[in-house]
Amino acid sequence: SKSSDGNMKRKISLFWKRKDSAINENASGVSNLLSPPRLFRRTHHKSSEAPMSAPGTNDTGIRTKKKSIEIQGLLSNLTLWSFLSPTNLNKTVAREFLPFVIPVITVSIGRISGFIAMSHVASSTLGTYDMAAHHIIFSIFCCLAPFVDAISQVAQTFVPAIFEKKERSLERAMALRQTIRNFRIVGAGFGALLVALVLRIPSMSSIFTTDPLVVESMNGAIPGVALFLFVNGLMCAGEGTLLGQKDLKFLRNMYAIFVFAVPAYMLRLKYHALAGDKPVGVGTMWAAFAAYNCIRTFIWHLRLTQLQQQTENGAFVGTK
Repeated sequence: SKSSDGNMKRKISLFWKRKDSAINENASGVSNLLSPPRLFRRTHHKSSEAPMSAPGTNDTGIRTKKKSIEIQGLLSNLTLWSFLSPTNLNKTVAREFLPFVIPVITVSIGRISGFIAMSHVASSTLGTYDMAAHHIIFSIFCCLAPFVDAISQVAQTFVPAIFEKKERSLERAMALRQTIRNFRIVGAGFGALLVALVLRIPSMSSIFTTDPLVVESMNGAIPGVALFLFVNGLMCAGEGTLLGQKDLKFLRNMYAIFVFAVPAYMLRLKYHALAGDKPVGVGTMWAAFAAYNCIRTFIWHLRLTQLQQQTENGAFVGTK
């Protein structure tokens, strides 16, 4: 009958409309899944074609309106040049990173300047055996240091969630104090663990070398390496917490001093070694480097105490 044929056509039409809607929703979901970071964006607009009509049905009412689907994805007609092109730079988001550029670069250079100066002194002044011992000790150090470097990254993740709260309440100040205290405990714990590992180096020295003179030089550097790693957990906890509180100017200024002071002292050791007026070896260099790390750790936590006092004073004023 005509009524049954009309009902059948309406059901078929409704089926194709729902199918087309499901396709469009899946396309939008894929575009969101593959969306690139906000710093670089490339947008491509694609119009959806009308769905195929079922045989024997009327095209009127079946064709859907063309929709503009915004496809954002690293695989949507995106080349390396277009990704790195300055025209695709999201300037609004890029400006948010500008305050971090100089402090982070200064921190990175300040960290490696001491290692470069130590390697220069060992290779140009101390002789073959001390150079071999420094190479072994430095390799072991590079394997152990990342254990506490992660504390700084974790602190930079957790601290802003508390520090950036708009409400300057006493609860916020106490939560920040407890967070800093927890990171200090974790840093001290990892430092003690690394010291225990460093103290095992003399018993494992045969794995690295069989030369007794090199082993003697290595053993002379162990106290300095142990002291450096013992406070390094506290140093990373303090530095990460300062970065989390965006105390960038302070860190920039301090590392601008360290980037010159530490190499200058290492070059002074080189001068004494060449002059022969003082005994200088691998142990002397690592002892000086450990002293630098102790000074740095003390300054970081002194600054944290000062900032915490300011935070609590602001909270007390706000509660009155």
